[in-house]
Amino acid sequence: MLGDDNLVDKILERPAAALIVKRVQKKLYLEQQKRQKFYKWLGDNESAEFINGQIVRQSPVTKAHIDSSSRLSQLLDTFAEENQIGWVSMGRTMTQFTRNDYEPDICFFNKEKAKQFTDKQLLFPVPDFVVEVLSKSSKANIERDTVTKYNDYEEHGVPEYWIIDPHEKNVSQYVLRGGKYELILKSAEGVIRSQVVRGFNISVTSIFDSAENRRVLRLILQNDLPK
Repeated sequence: MLGDDNLVDKILERPAAALIVKRVQKKLYLEQQKRQKFYKWLGDNESAEFINGQIVRQSPVTKAHIDSSSRLSQLLDTFAEENQIGWVSMGRTMTQFTRNDYEPDICFFNKEKAKQFTDKQLLFPVPDFVVEVLSKSSKANIERDTVTKYNDYEEHGVPEYWIIDPHEKNVSQYVLRGGKYELILKSAEGVIRSQVVRGFNISVTSIFDSAENRRVLRLILQNDLPK
């Protein structure tokens, strides 16, 4: 559910509530103008996000980050293709939220959304499932994934959100329940079962280990994943 009722109530308690709203509207209008310039500035060689009025360039990531993203993306994309249930994208996919624009490490769109996409599409709607891989290059990067994006994904109703730590080799799985994210799994082992991509039940280690990744990939192709 969008918004914070408590914050709205606090503003309405102020005699100058209407003036406060006008100031916010003006700032948001100027921010949207900057956002349009951001779209024009973006090029094929630019990787950046627009977050709370600021352009945030993507930093280089570690091999562990790349490997875990690639392994999970391959498994999820193969599963989606084999079952014809939607479209998976890994990086450089600009997803539009009401205020911000993000390039998730991995995102999944269900079949109904995906069939509306064109080959020349550059901007995409809110995904149905998002995966972010933590980068330990700075505290700011971690905070964006665990606080800013977490809250934005939750408020915009992204049904499922995984946060992967490629260095600790674990996954945190959040599922939207009653408008709020609930942590249903945080583990470095066992089976993780997607609540949005039904049937996508993979071992956590397949995200971090190449041999296990190949084994799970074969199970997907054989339609033999664990139930």
